[in-house]
Amino acid sequence: MSKYQEAKKLVRSYFDALENSTPENVSSVLYEFTSEDYLWRGVYPFREQQGAQSVAEKFWTPLMNSLKHMQRRQDIFIAGTNEISGEQWVMSMGHFMGLFDNDWMGVRRSGKMINLRYAEFNCVENRKITQSGLFVDIIGFMLQAGINPLPPSTGTYFVYPGPRNHDGLLLEDAPEEEGVATLNLVNKMVNDLSELNDSGAMGCTPELLERSWAKDMIWYGPGGIGASYTIPRYQQQHQLPFRNNLKDKKFNGHVCRFAEGNFACFFGWPNLSNIPIGGFLGLPGGEIRAHMQVVDVYYRQGDKLSENWVFIDIPYWLKQQGLDIFKRTQQILDPKL
Repeated sequence: MSKYQEAKKLVRSYFDALENSTPENVSSVLYEFTSEDYLWRGVYPFREQQGAQSVAEKFWTPLMNSLKHMQRRQDIFIAGTNEISGEQWVMSMGHFMGLFDNDWMGVRRSGKMINLRYAEFNCVENRKITQSGLFVDIIGFMLQAGINPLPPSTGTYFVYPGPRNHDGLLLEDAPEEEGVATLNLVNKMVNDLSELNDSGAMGCTPELLERSWAKDMIWYGPGGIGASYTIPRYQQQHQLPFRNNLKDKKFNGHVCRFAEGNFACFFGWPNLSNIPIGGFLGLPGGEIRAHMQVVDVYYRQGDKLSENWVFIDIPYWLKQQGLDIFKRTQQILDPKL
């Protein structure tokens, strides 16, 4: 059996069991597949949860009550060895699709189809899932439901596709040397940007990006920022607003980082810290240092990165600065007069 087949099989069985569960019995699925000391990390307001029961009550049961007939629509499925701490992890990325029949996160139900973009990391040890990182794009969900909690975005948000060549589901293990090449390229890119942060520079030259990115790159950013296509538009619509309107940027490292085949992924807790000086997301600045929880999923073609799916827990970043967009949305849509 190939190196990651056992872990992949376990996670796929877990996904199947989740999809066939109900809000009432989803906790039993979690108990079956997770360890006694199971640690789950998610976006605000869920954050860290310990144990199967807590994860079911706080995340899965409310979501399943809201999104009826929910399906997991995967675009990327890979496994690898975490270069940070050596465990085997499996990453799945795509959308949870369902009928939005009950309110969720202060957003009114629509009775229509809706997609919740996700990236899920599962650590497999001794045939159990011991850790998960499940990041969902709640602002993107709100936008589909007709609610924009932020000023107009610099990029365009839509239901993002998977990789251009439709080759993201690595059910069989990819050649190890391909994953090594992908991870080396990603680490080179991360190091370039970390050095730029450490230098105190605010902008970024396109030549720096061209070391690791294809000129026709696609950057699929979170709701509130949106997607951009080509290096010039990516710089105009995300990178330069980010770099020029946030100061004292510090890279804090990753919890998990690995690659398989032409795909790589990572998440941190937190990845970054910064201070907004005004303009980012169309919002005013302040002198409050805030942490960013970020997920990146990369697609390499040849010797360049061509596509990048990004999750940023913007609601958590804003909450640290005194703005709870979920509470504010609920107060506006369902006021207690």
